[in-house]
Amino acid sequence: MKGILVGAAIGYVLGAKAGRERYDQIVRLWHRFIENPTVRKTASQAKDKAFEAAHQAKDLAADAAEKAAEKAPWRHQEEANGRPVTPPVTPRA
Repeated sequence: MKGILVGAAIGYVLGAKAGRERYDQIVRLWHRFIENPTVRKTASQAKDKAFEAAHQAKDLAADAAEKAAEKAPWRHQEEANGRPVTPPVTPRA
């Protein structure tokens, strides 16, 4: 959301013919927006939730990879002879 607003503001400022007065007005509005306590609180909450979701996704991916490796048919061969075994490759039709 913030990126869209920044892009829109930059695009308008670069493309506007209104001059320095309009540019200063946009800058003042932008600073007032980003300094708003509600905006700061919402942005902080969104960042915290994004980090939490990223950590959960990482943990889920690691668990899924571990489970997939345990079920791999070549894993039992590796355990039996103590050497890594390359997974079989099946040609596609």
